[in-house]
Amino acid sequence: MTDLQLIGKQAKEAATQLALLDTKQKNQLLEHMATAVENNTEEILQANQMDLEQADSNGIKEVMKDRLKLTEDRIAAMADGIRHISQLKDPIGTIEHMWKNEDGLTIGQKRVPIGVIGIIYESRPNVTTDAASLCFKSGNTVILRGGKESFYSNQLLVSVLQEALNKNQFSPYAVQFIDDTSYETANEMMELTEYLDVLIPRGGAGLITHVKENAKVPVIETGTGNNHIYIDKDSQLDMATEIIANAKAQRPSVCNACETLLIHKEVAAFFLPAIEEELVELGIELRADEWASEYLPSARLAAEEDWSTEFLDYTLAVKVVDSIDEAIAHINHYNTKHSEAIVTDNYFSSQKFLNEIDAAAVYVNASTRFTDGFVFGFGAEIGISTQKLHARGPMGLEALTSTKYIIYGEGQTRK
Repeated sequence: MTDLQLIGKQAKEAATQLALLDTKQKNQLLEHMATAVENNTEEILQANQMDLEQADSNGIKEVMKDRLKLTEDRIAAMADGIRHISQLKDPIGTIEHMWKNEDGLTIGQKRVPIGVIGIIYESRPNVTTDAASLCFKSGNTVILRGGKESFYSNQLLVSVLQEALNKNQFSPYAVQFIDDTSYETANEMMELTEYLDVLIPRGGAGLITHVKENAKVPVIETGTGNNHIYIDKDSQLDMATEIIANAKAQRPSVCNACETLLIHKEVAAFFLPAIEEELVELGIELRADEWASEYLPSARLAAEEDWSTEFLDYTLAVKVVDSIDEAIAHINHYNTKHSEAIVTDNYFSSQKFLNEIDAAAVYVNASTRFTDGFVFGFGAEIGISTQKLHARGPMGLEALTSTKYIIYGEGQTRK
């Protein structure tokens, strides 16, 4: 059984050391980690092949295996991602505000590391290097608990990162991996209050719900993506078709893919047949309400649960709505607060949608696929937060920090 108390103790001690490094030192160590990933490409591919063979044995869908699979190009991209993070502005030590109060005290707000971050995640091995490098650059140590689907890939990647740190005279415990994928160990990690400052679950709805309901450690909820695109009555067919095709089919297994298409009744009869032709050609199965089914010969009738399902597959729910108000009400009822989009040429409709939709990212005339820390300019992301406290949306370096007040006096005492 994994000794989580020991892992936590080691992480906390390493966090103290990491907090003392300056930006140049952190960047140099990140560069060594990136080089180590590149130099171990063959070994990483071999470990990943073991995961892929296990996925075949377990009957995992091809669309999900794509999340798991590593190639030379993907490993090179992981190394480049680490380097990119090393080049980003370091938030640690930044004084965000400085003012003098009526007592003559000079008060400042300084950005500091959170401390020890725990991450429970599924499937994608690139999360391992993204999370490790983001945490390291922001001065945090990290305890990673990946899923059994990518066990061998994650285990080797962490070993490579630890070796790079160790070779360069820094504690390998800055990045640690829990090599027990049992539920019991995950549950024990959720109770590691003495050592973990925050726990971030990243994966499917079941994992996130379980962590939210059972963790004693503070949790940042990262979202499942039951995302919608609403096609307004004042929109262009070509634009609408291109956006929905991209949002649904470019990579359907990721959390920023679209799961439901809503369309205004005034354009449904004309738009839906053209959109259907494009989507069916891309291999999309359509599940439509009764109204939309009138214009979609290939669709099967949607069930109630389809409106709340994150398919993560080549499946799309379709519904005709009377108005933008009905679209907004439907989205706010069924969505997971992740990413929502409107396609419209009407400025007032766009502003109404932006103002009234409750989600971390809200788009006008663009695909939901852009909700991503790298795309937003954060280098990478630790996850996409769908909650409202501490952080919301793609979480980059700044989201992995806290603040403390620093106060300069000249002998003042409070009266």
